[in-house]
Amino acid sequence: MNNLASVAGTRALLNSYGFRYRKSLGQNFLVDAGIIQKIVDTVEPAPMDVVIEIGPGLGTLTRQIARRVRMLLAVEIDPRLLPILADTLSGYNHIEIIQGDALEIDFDHLVAAKTASEFGQEGKPYKLVANLPYYITSPLLTRLVLERFNMSMMVIMVQQEVAARLTAAPGNKSYGSLSVLIQYFTEPELVFQVPRTAFHPSPGVDSAVVQLRVRPEPAVSVLDEALFFKVVRASFARRRKNILNALSGAMGGISKEKWRIILEKAGIDPGRRGETFSLTEFATVADMIKVL
Repeated sequence: MNNLASVAGTRALLNSYGFRYRKSLGQNFLVDAGIIQKIVDTVEPAPMDVVIEIGPGLGTLTRQIARRVRMLLAVEIDPRLLPILADTLSGYNHIEIIQGDALEIDFDHLVAAKTASEFGQEGKPYKLVANLPYYITSPLLTRLVLERFNMSMMVIMVQQEVAARLTAAPGNKSYGSLSVLIQYFTEPELVFQVPRTAFHPSPGVDSAVVQLRVRPEPAVSVLDEALFFKVVRASFARRRKNILNALSGAMGGISKEKWRIILEKAGIDPGRRGETFSLTEFATVADMIKVL
């Protein structure tokens, strides 16, 4: 088989199947062997691991991870790639290709069904790796953490600007509600940058690989998690406004004067902006709403 970690090899394989890219699916295939190896190392594969890969593409990364784990479940939304994957992944009996939408699949159920029947490992946390196109990044990450799937780690490749948002600290211009959401449930680390030349066809932007270690417990304790995230979203909904005006404008049912009291009791300066708040401060404000 042609070397898929190259432009020539990738192009030849796709041409042999008459494959045409779909821009709507963000189809850019990795062709850099060095980057592929760095992603594998970031996954930290172990012999007993179960790994889910979202968007295996041509199976280039899939094969490298599969060599070091117990089972790999590759979820691909584009049915046109299935025969190609059957070709490139032939001989790997511990890889299973699932055609489906990652925004709809119950990953815990999928893993439980496969591992219990194969080697009785039901209930053990698994890992996830994905090269995410821009259009799916935020909704998928939101779903993965809010539904509390039984994952110990996620390794994702995203656009650089998204990577910056996931790892941003309070006060950083990239810090926002997605930052808080991800940091509440995981410990994110931007591991390395990926130039656009590592893909075929080359996308219009550079990417980055982020490792998300899932926390055994959320980063902060809150009385009402839904209320906590409601406060977070309201705080960033009007970034130019101070926290008093942002909350009183975005969250109905509480008067501006009541918000002033809540912030005072929480020890928060009402003139600050939400983008400067730590997760602990957001939690304090949300809890104070419940108390007062």
